[in-house]
Amino acid sequence: MIFYHIFDETISFMSIEVKSVSKLYGNQKALNNISFNVKNPEIVGFLGPNGAGKSTMMKIITSYINANEGEIHVNGHDTSKNQQAVQKSVGYLPENNPLYLEMYVREYLTFNASAYKVNKNRINEVIEQTGLAPEANKKIGQLSKGYKQRVGLANVLLHDPEVLILDEPTTGLDPNQLIDIRSLIKAIGKKKTVFLSTHIMQEVEAMCDRVIIINKGKIVADKKLQELRDQKEQTVIVEFDYRVEDAFLLKLPHVKTVVNTYGFVYEITFKTSEDMRSYVFDFAYNNQLKILQLNQKNTSLESLFRELTSK
Repeated sequence: MIFYHIFDETISFMSIEVKSVSKLYGNQKALNNISFNVKNPEIVGFLGPNGAGKSTMMKIITSYINANEGEIHVNGHDTSKNQQAVQKSVGYLPENNPLYLEMYVREYLTFNASAYKVNKNRINEVIEQTGLAPEANKKIGQLSKGYKQRVGLANVLLHDPEVLILDEPTTGLDPNQLIDIRSLIKAIGKKKTVFLSTHIMQEVEAMCDRVIIINKGKIVADKKLQELRDQKEQTVIVEFDYRVEDAFLLKLPHVKTVVNTYGFVYEITFKTSEDMRSYVFDFAYNNQLKILQLNQKNTSLESLFRELTSK
């Protein structure tokens, strides 16, 4: 069943629906009663420490393995009952990106186009889309890691799937390659559903519309990136010329905590996205204090990740 909702005057639908899914390996629960939806188009980052259940969840979504409990629908198809339809509508790039290194790029894509039974004109389209044209006549084994990732992405795009499942697509890339692959994924995500796992927080903040964090087989956060930005905490580091009682600083607006780190230096955490340095400056002026330093640092997605996955 596909549910339609109105977003910004356009019709979007839930391309991935996960409902009460659990997966056991022996007596160990890799996934524990997980539920979430992903709409189309949307880029969702799936985060979690090693062993949290990310790859298991992705394999279940692609119908590569089955869940022990719960239901998953991809583009309206039940992954446990209609695997062929699911696989036709999904492009899956696993973490190790399996490629035939002795094959030429165009030869490899032609081989897979035959398996997918798609028009061979599609080969040129994905080569152009993924920026592979300069390397199209080289052996895959001769390519850099960045171009090998492009080959993997070109392959999963061949049959024009509506959903892309990408497991650690930017692992091992240098900064220039990261920018290229990031731009490619963002462009794809304008028209398709992209569900990707990564351990690089900056990549999530740069690419994704939303983040889902999993820990020990359970969802611990599911938030839009804009919501995280809007609710971001900040810490102001201030050094006065005289000691100040914490109780006075705690009266500032939006204060969460005050820590006297050393000497006359204080770290004041505010629960707001508003720049609070002016309030600290006014506090010092009103209390005839001199400010020797005044800096700000923001709480990042990485900090949120550490907080949620260390519990």
